[in-house]
Amino acid sequence: MTQVQQITSVVKGLLKQQHITYAMLATALDMSEANVKRMFAKQALSLQRLEQICDVLKLTMSDLFLHLERQKEQTTTLSKEQEQQLVKDVELLLVAVCVRDAWTLQEIVSHYQIEEHRCIQLLARLDKLKMIELLPGNQYRLLVAQDFKWLPDGPLERYITHYVLKDFLAARFKEEESFRFYMPGTYSVTSVDTLRRRLEDLTREAASLNQQDAKLPVSQRKRIGLLVAMRPWELEQFQKLRR
Repeated sequence: MTQVQQITSVVKGLLKQQHITYAMLATALDMSEANVKRMFAKQALSLQRLEQICDVLKLTMSDLFLHLERQKEQTTTLSKEQEQQLVKDVELLLVAVCVRDAWTLQEIVSHYQIEEHRCIQLLARLDKLKMIELLPGNQYRLLVAQDFKWLPDGPLERYITHYVLKDFLAARFKEEESFRFYMPGTYSVTSVDTLRRRLEDLTREAASLNQQDAKLPVSQRKRIGLLVAMRPWELEQFQKLRR
């Protein structure tokens, strides 16, 4: 990803965090919404336009570049050793999931059967694995990106395939917040590329919203599982009927 792409991505993420739509931005910049969309699609942000957008976001240019540097510092893929350490210790995995969602030490120990001393030890292990940076007062800085990708056929993917997805899909999806949808289709290469881009946009938005909501106490948040998937596939019973 080029620096221009990174800046554009950060700006779009900040707009979403502040719930500023393209239409709202267009009004603030005295532009048409179509031109704003075109500007982001072509990644044609001049320094003057960038400064104007920062004013809308109530940020300085320095703040924007600080956001960019923080994003660049975060790991987007774990190593095989990091993944192995997580999947072989369920308490470590649990605390890793909690810190990704910005839970405090006290929130973790009050919600789960993990004593404070043990939780501090687990945080220290995550620090050693370079997934967080421990700070004074048992605070920490997350070093892993919200939308990090697990290794293909690595320890985490195998764990998720064997345990997480099986448990997740076995549910009846009857809760008010639940949503389940499956639609097979026969698509062109162009349409498949369009669907892939939109699914990738959805995962980035989900990561951005999770990061935004991390500012709230855990009591005002709810754990939600979001499964996004697409692959060439046909039901086995259908395959048996092929000529």
